[in-house]
Parts: sequence; structure tokens; C-alpha cells
Amino acid sequence: MFNYRHLAAVLLGLAVFPALAAGSDVVGENLLWLAIIILAARLFSPLAQRIGFPAVLGELLLGVALGNLGLLGIHYFDPVAKDPIIMFMAELGVIILLLQIGLETRLGDLVSVGVRASAVGAVGIVIPFALGTFVVGPALLPGLDFNSYLFLGATLAATSVGITGRVFRDLGQLKMPEAQIVLGAAVIDDVLGLVILAVVSSLVQAGSVSLGQVATIIAEAVLFLGGSIAIGRVIAPHLLRSVARLDAGQSMLFSLVLAVGLLLAWLAHVVGLAPIIGAFAAGLLFEPIFLKEFETPKMVQEIEPLLDKEHASANHDRIRAVLARHTAHQHEHMIESISYFFVPVFFVLTGMQVDLSTLSDPQTVLIALGVTAAAVIGKLAAGFAAGRGKNPWVVGWGMVPRGEVGLIFAMVGKGLGVISESLFSVIVIMVILTTLLTPPILSALLRKKP
Repeated sequence: MFNYRHLAAVLLGLAVFPALAAGSDVVGENLLWLAIIILAARLFSPLAQRIGFPAVLGELLLGVALGNLGLLGIHYFDPVAKDPIIMFMAELGVIILLLQIGLETRLGDLVSVGVRASAVGAVGIVIPFALGTFVVGPALLPGLDFNSYLFLGATLAATSVGITGRVFRDLGQLKMPEAQIVLGAAVIDDVLGLVILAVVSSLVQAGSVSLGQVATIIAEAVLFLGGSIAIGRVIAPHLLRSVARLDAGQSMLFSLVLAVGLLLAWLAHVVGLAPIIGAFAAGLLFEPIFLKEFETPKMVQEIEPLLDKEHASANHDRIRAVLARHTAHQHEHMIESISYFFVPVFFVLTGMQVDLSTLSDPQTVLIALGVTAAAVIGKLAAGFAAGRGKNPWVVGWGMVPRGEVGLIFAMVGKGLGVISESLFSVIVIMVILTTLLTPPILSALLRKKP
């Protein structure tokens, strides 16, 4: 007997199959791209380290290579840099990286360098902005509208903390005072840079700027940062204790740390800050002392009973110290495991934004070199605001990379019609150079430091 339901199911399948097939092609391409990116990044990183460079430089250079294969007639990777799924994973990667850095940073260490970080952050905004707007812009690019110079100055004032933070972390130097100053200054830079971008955009669009708008941006940023950390530090111990009563397992701890990181990243985005600042603030909430209610790692549970308390020795004490350290930092190790997947995607994709074809015009390159010199000088000057007893070169170079932040500023100006194609190319070259020069130079400076 003929079954109309079967016929309808067949016809529906025939209608839906092409769409499913197309969707599976998209998913399949993304899976292959991710496999290539992650594996190649893992191969490039140790190669960079063998010649004395940090792992992040290998990932950046891999991105530059993949993003410019089109110059050799190979266009397979061209869609990767604009693929929304890959872009989201890259954004998630840098959020996880800043969450990691926050977890490994103690709030007390940041507070102890707060005055110096504020000075570095302020100088690192004012000097590059002034150089770009009033000196380098008019001198190297005469005849442009003043609004173009304003956006050039705003772009030079930007700082990308993700690249610097990764270098400090790879070399195990996150605890050093200079690293804490750079992290604190980067947060201040983000707030001040946001204010400058809002002011400049308002001047371009309306010809004037509202003091109320500037005050609102500053108030929102300060309230978010101060409120999230102050309120979070009060709530965190009680929240963790309550959750531990429900489930004290490691899966619960992992989920809680990751969820809080993503939540504060979202809140930062809502108030107009970079999501990475929210993730960094979230990491500061999880002090090891707050985690004593949760189970110790399985390895610790298995080893501790084997230590004979009656016949304790120096080796036993060392082993107990190692186990205690693993217990105190287990939440950091949990997040580190997923960072191996997401973080390289961010740095490879950042490298893929670099268009080497912009280097084909010698005049543009010469102008870009002048702008890059101003970009470096402005941030190095900020390093000397760190005061006595701190290495100004480490702090200054830590503030140099513009990365994706500089490109975002430039894209806003381009969207408003005040940044021409030639000026955009100059800014892109400046971003390339500051992004690629910082890791090896900073790495060399840190290795020289006792």
C-alpha cells in the first residue's frame, strides 16, 4: 500500500538535503582550517623558541604566512580571516588568555604598583596621541584634514595587552613588578583610549563633543572595573563555598571559573569596554585561598596517602610543597588546557590580518616607518614614568604593540571617512611592525634581567 507519509518524508529530505550539504561544507572547511592552524601553530612555536624568540612570534608569523599565500597564487586560506566562526573563536581565545593572566595575577601585586601603572598609562596615551596628531601626521602626511590627524593620534595611543601578556606568561615573568605595571597600565590605556576614540568620533560626526558623553564613558568604565572587583571579592568566597556544598568536584570549579570569565567579558562589552578587560578582572577574583572548599586534584589525592607521616624526611616535605602548589593553582591548570586550543587561533588570525602587499609602495613604507618610530618612542617614554627601580625599557616595550586594537581604531576612522586608503595602509604597516617587533625585543630584555 502506498504511504503518503513516506513520500512526504522523501520529498522533504530531497528539499532539505542541499541546504544541509552546504552547511556541512561550511562546517567541514572550518574543521580543516582549525586543524591546520592548531597543528601548524604548535610546530611553529617551538621553532621560534629554538632561535630565541617567544612562542607567540611563531604563531604571528604563521598567520602572516597563511594570510599572504594569495601573493603566490594560493587562495585557499583567503576566507579564513573573515570567517565569522573562526573570528569568534579567536576572540574567545584572547578572552581565555586574559582570564589566565588574571588568574595568575594577585590583586595585591596590582594595587602595589597602582600609582606607577597610572602614570605609565597616562603618559602612554598622551605622548603618542600628541605625536600622531600634531607632529608626525602633519609632517609626513601634509594636506590632510585635521580629523585624519586626530584619528592617527588615537591609533598611536592604542595598546594591545594580549601580545605583551603572552610574552610575559611564556617566559614565566608575570609576577615581576614591570609586568604588573604593564598590565595595570594597559587597563588604564583601554579606558583612556575608549574616551579618546569617543571624543574624536564625536568631533568628526557632530563637529563638537559632549562633556556629558565623556563623563558617562569614564564613569561606566570606573564603575565596572571598581565594582566588579570590589563586589566580586566580597561575593566570591561565599559563592564558591555555596557551590562547593552542591558539588566540590573539579568539573564544577572549571565551569565556575570559565562562566565568571565569560560573564564579566560580556558585561565589559555591554558598558563599552574591551571584553578582555572583563576577563582579566574575573581572573583577579579567584584567589587560591577561596578554593579550599573544593576537592584536591586526583594526582594529589593518590600521592598524599603514600607519604609516611611517621617517617617524614626532607624529600617528603618537598613533595608536600609541590602537592600544595598544585592544589592552590588547579583552576589555572584547568583553563590552561583549553587555552592550547583557542589562544593560538587568536594569534594566527591576528597575523593573517597583515597584508604584505601594503609594503609594495616605497613611499608608503617610508612614511609608515616614520609613524612607527613615533609609535615606539611614545610608548618607550611611558616606560620611564614607571619610576626608579623599574626597568623602563621592559615597561616601555611592553606597551608598544598595537595589534588588533590599533586596527579597530583605524577601521572606525575609515568607516567615518576620515582615514584614506593610503593612511590606512600606513597604519596597517605600523601595526605590523609594532606587533612583530615587540615579542623578540621584550623577550631579549627579560632574559637579560636577573
